[in-house]
Amino acid sequence: MRNKGYIKTDAVANAVLKVPREDFVPPDVRDLSYSETPLPIPGANATISCIHTYCIYYEAMELGPGDSILEVGLGSGYGAALARELVGPSGRVVSIELDPETYRFGDGNLKRAGYDDVITVLGDGSEGHEELAPYDKISITAACPEEPTAVMEQLRRPGTIVYPVGGDGYQYLMKMDVDEDGGRRSETLTTVVYVPLRGRYGKK
Repeated sequence: MRNKGYIKTDAVANAVLKVPREDFVPPDVRDLSYSETPLPIPGANATISCIHTYCIYYEAMELGPGDSILEVGLGSGYGAALARELVGPSGRVVSIELDPETYRFGDGNLKRAGYDDVITVLGDGSEGHEELAPYDKISITAACPEEPTAVMEQLRRPGTIVYPVGGDGYQYLMKMDVDEDGGRRSETLTTVVYVPLRGRYGKK
């Protein structure tokens, strides 16, 4: 992945090497843990994304020691584990999941893998998680129908959010930096394929 540009830093490379992805997939697809393809996990239309997509997110937002991050879409828990490695003991990872079955799967995976200090929340991620806001970084791992303004309001200034936006088929992965005065600068990173964001501000 490094030769393709998905991994740019030693920090992300080390996180990928340290987190055992096979501990975050169902037993029946364990043999495919390191294949570059989404894999099904418990819950409605739920998957664990390809490894390189997590790298794209965390490299783009420059996630690092001391950062507070909100992940919208706990899923398997794999992304939260990678984030925990990147933010270190002085950082904080909060991950929210709407689907109860997926939540139980992801939360259980994290605890069994030793990531007890990741804060997991069962709730509507399209609304963010205001209780622990603001966050230095936010990642949304489901396709937003439009700019996720409600979640953006929970960003610290300055802060960075990465999210996919678009309809069925494929979406554009966007990075938005918000400066100290609230000014916004957007950048399209790549095209991706994610399941639709559900909840109050999700797909109607």
